[in-house]
Amino acid sequence: MTKEKKFPLPPFTEKTAKEKVQLAENAWNSQDPKKVSMAYSIDTVWRNKSEFINGREDVVAFLSNKWKQEINYKLKKELWAFTDNRIAVRFEYEFQNIDGQWFRAYGNENWKFNKNGLMKERYASINYLSIKTTDRKL
Repeated sequence: MTKEKKFPLPPFTEKTAKEKVQLAENAWNSQDPKKVSMAYSIDTVWRNKSEFINGREDVVAFLSNKWKQEINYKLKKELWAFTDNRIAVRFEYEFQNIDGQWFRAYGNENWKFNKNGLMKERYASINYLSIKTTDRKL
């Protein structure tokens, strides 16, 4: 049986940690919940603000709902720190709600990967700021 793998694999170097962050940014900007979910282990555990997500199927459902509500979504991630199998990132993203109001979100995520490079844990803290269309950066 072939094990599912998502490169680069831990232990991370600065170069491979940055690559992992860029791959995550690219995937999330695709707004394709199924594609994004494939970077996570089947039994992944998330805390997204006050919401708890358990398993890859919950990730797909969560992201499908997220991108129905967050229109014109655009994300930028930046490596903050890393160790053997953990990465911390800071991020910001912008989106419009269904009423057309623009928002910018700021936050931090802590990621833990299994040996096959799939994200086993994701803990996100996020704050939102209402912005004018003219204040958009992304």
